[in-house]
Amino acid sequence: MDTEAQPTQRDRSSHPDSPGPEGRSRFALVSRIAEWLPGGRITLTLFACLAFLLVLNAFVVQPFQIPSGSMEQGLRIGDRVLVNKLAYRFGAQPRRGDVIVFDGTGYFGDADYVKRVVGVGGDHVVCCDKSGRIEVNGRAVEESAFLYPGDSASSVPFDVAVPPGRLFVLGDHRSDSSDSRDHLGSPGGGMIPVGDVIGRADWIVWPYAHWTHLTRPSAYARVPAPSAEGAHG
Repeated sequence: MDTEAQPTQRDRSSHPDSPGPEGRSRFALVSRIAEWLPGGRITLTLFACLAFLLVLNAFVVQPFQIPSGSMEQGLRIGDRVLVNKLAYRFGAQPRRGDVIVFDGTGYFGDADYVKRVVGVGGDHVVCCDKSGRIEVNGRAVEESAFLYPGDSASSVPFDVAVPPGRLFVLGDHRSDSSDSRDHLGSPGGGMIPVGDVIGRADWIVWPYAHWTHLTRPSAYARVPAPSAEGAHG
């Protein structure tokens, strides 16, 4: 008697190299969609890539073009930056020195803006000390590493207390920047709600010669936490 085992239908369908009914159904669906589309699988692949980019743009990173010289010399007119939209999504908050992109509607104007965070909620920000530097919570900040050459910390004196949940922002090219200083008398006092921050500018990606990673400067590292007295100015 022939005792050699014969493969059953179940054996064949469970073989790792054979797609199951679900796999065959998915492949058939993809094939039917590709046949329906002009261009077939190439068009389907392009649509899939576009959908991926839209999701990436909506939730992860978003490119922005620098429209003005307010952040020179670090960010120049026409530079494209990648904004990390997840930087502040999971409990993290903007920190002093971060370059952020935010929606200025109702505060600066109906547009998106890019500025550097100088003060966070509770901070007492003053300009200027005897050496012409900004002080945050009583500590002078040496901004020469990113301030536009020849610019002073500010030609306009100010003494502000940043409310909780708000940000005091300035451009690096102070003489060519409309920022929190110019809106102190506007609704919100020129302070940007944290909730209107789109994300943190992390990379310059174009032009290629200007490609660089934007890091938080060390100038703010020694600024102390705000005190109750400082928060009230």
